[in-house]
Amino acid sequence: MKINFKDLILFEDEDFLLVNKPPHLATLDERTADRGGSVLRLAKEYNPELQAAHRLDKETSGVLAFAKNPAAYRHLAMQFEHREVTKRYHAVANGIHNLDSISVYLPILPLKNGTVVKIDRAEGKTAETIFNTLKVYRGYTLVECIPITGRMHQIRIHLSCLKAPIVCDPQYGGEPIFLSSLKRKFNLKKETEEQPLIQRVALHAFALSFALMNGEPIRVEAPYPKDFEVLVKQLNKFGV
Repeated sequence: MKINFKDLILFEDEDFLLVNKPPHLATLDERTADRGGSVLRLAKEYNPELQAAHRLDKETSGVLAFAKNPAAYRHLAMQFEHREVTKRYHAVANGIHNLDSISVYLPILPLKNGTVVKIDRAEGKTAETIFNTLKVYRGYTLVECIPITGRMHQIRIHLSCLKAPIVCDPQYGGEPIFLSSLKRKFNLKKETEEQPLIQRVALHAFALSFALMNGEPIRVEAPYPKDFEVLVKQLNKFGV
């Protein structure tokens, strides 16, 4: 599938460029042999000066910021370091959860192979996420996730600790979501296997708030990509 980088752009000025990262595309080039490119590579074709200011997991979609010059990169990096950037994610979690500014403060330790993390109170690094319920469905919850720190898989494992794992995230206990579990009358053609409504961890980086070079605050929102939009649409239609 050919991606037109210009179609991804959400905001651009002389210092920053923010895009809506598609799911299944790595932020940076993966270390192993070329496995399908990256957002950074597309960004550099558009403007060779661009540097990624943070990263999103390959499966995660949503707002991703690039800096156009070293001063802008430093400016945003300092805001990330001082926790002055607000990141808001939306996730669809298994189960019904009433979360009102619930803070999970549990340290995270990456495991040896670097693809999975665990909660480790002795060795882990400080990690905090705040959760709010946006909408409750039959058996599922749309959750707003605000990570205060930026650890790998932080939102995924913290939701799992609340017994609210993200849909389609088997690594942390999330189950796939099927239309048949929402729709009372559901007929599947004989001899066909039902596919889940979303084929990835149901996590989307919805908004990013930070200060521009002149100190002006900005909030950039990324519309849901097709798969996440379909999932929420079906929940709104059949899950209430």
